[in-house]
Amino acid sequence: MAHRLPGKFVWFEHLSADPANAQRFYDALFGWRSAEVAMGDAAYPMIHAGEQGIGGYRQIEPDVPSLWMGYISVADLDATHAAAVAAGARSLLPPTEFGPAGRGAAVTDPTGAVVSMWQGHDDDPADVDPPPAGHWCWAELWTLDEGAALAFYEQVFGYTREAMNMGEQGTYYLLKAGGVSRAGVFRATDPAMPTMWLPYVAVDDCDASAEKARSLGATVTMPPTDIPNVGRFAVLIDPLGATVAMLQDTMQR
Repeated sequence: MAHRLPGKFVWFEHLSADPANAQRFYDALFGWRSAEVAMGDAAYPMIHAGEQGIGGYRQIEPDVPSLWMGYISVADLDATHAAAVAAGARSLLPPTEFGPAGRGAAVTDPTGAVVSMWQGHDDDPADVDPPPAGHWCWAELWTLDEGAALAFYEQVFGYTREAMNMGEQGTYYLLKAGGVSRAGVFRATDPAMPTMWLPYVAVDDCDASAEKARSLGATVTMPPTDIPNVGRFAVLIDPLGATVAMLQDTMQR
């Protein structure tokens, strides 16, 4: 039986109308390697950080906004999808087989964020602290209704919460599963900001990575900024319109 870490984000997919352009951007920015693998009858462009597969690219219609979509590991996909719909989510993809890899489903949560769930046939990727550069290191929900979001994710995915006072920025909530911090929930300060799950990529040098992103055509919406007791982060919108963050761990381990 596969070893699972329920509540962990185990995969991220980049959805855009131009996956080839997205691959060129991210391969250049993070040193990823993209290679097509068989997924049923189709070829799937998989993202590799080193030798590990960490995500992929999917094509969507040009009139649909680009985004990064995260997959949360679950022990029972059918039950979790049903619980999500019962809790007010809108189903985008019912439980579906993805060849030998596993089964997935996708919903829009009650606050408007798209999220997927995954029950893999293989082991979930092990936790590594700190994650190597180029690997996912965090996921954060930006929402205008943190109360509804917390209630949904606690009910459906079994998370517990820990509140952190961030001063003028408000309260930041850690979502925990099995005592391990798996994601964050943050009230968006600007009503114009989209409700979304924001993935973070570990980098060795946040400032240099942000500058490289600019040179590759990205818009840096949050310049490199220190987070006390965490590290240094930046947020960018890639040339396809999807938002992603990067984090440099500056803490001594």
